[in-house]
Amino acid sequence: MVLDPRLNHPRLVECARRVRLLALDVDGVMTDGRLHFQSDGQEIKSFHTQDGQGIKLLRQAGIEIALITGRTSSMVSRRAAALGIEHVYQGNDAKLDLLRQLLDKLGLSWEQAAYCGDDLPDLAPIQRAGLGISVPNAPDYIRRHADWVTARSGGHGAVREICDGLLELQGHWASVLDTYLHGQG
Repeated sequence: MVLDPRLNHPRLVECARRVRLLALDVDGVMTDGRLHFQSDGQEIKSFHTQDGQGIKLLRQAGIEIALITGRTSSMVSRRAAALGIEHVYQGNDAKLDLLRQLLDKLGLSWEQAAYCGDDLPDLAPIQRAGLGISVPNAPDYIRRHADWVTARSGGHGAVREICDGLLELQGHWASVLDTYLHGQG
């Protein structure tokens, strides 16, 4: 049983089954897109814990994760390290080029990549990836180019929704549930 009935579209199912890399924008996808600064200038970001669990589950299923963000933040580095994400690209809006380089490095094709973003620097990777994903808080001119727009907004479980959907469509969901129902080893 597919978690989200919108994921029953045959083309989306076919694309999702090929995914071996999920690349994510950070601000607006892993966070709600708002920037918070303390009085000393220190940046603060809020990440959804369920997104982190979904990322861990995808990694366990053999799917690579990458963060590609135009901003540079120590908070992103810390979150990536905590989740075991090796592929972290910060401070560069040339996201299509970065994604191309990562695919070459991993020996993967565009069809094996999913990319989720929410703004103009994400448009080309959304269009080029085998599975282009956006979030409902993205502008309409971004969402209309995506194969899949999540029901949950960025920073509010959108990444977990993507992870759960990929796990389901790739046939991993039953074993995930079994692990948590009958013990984690």
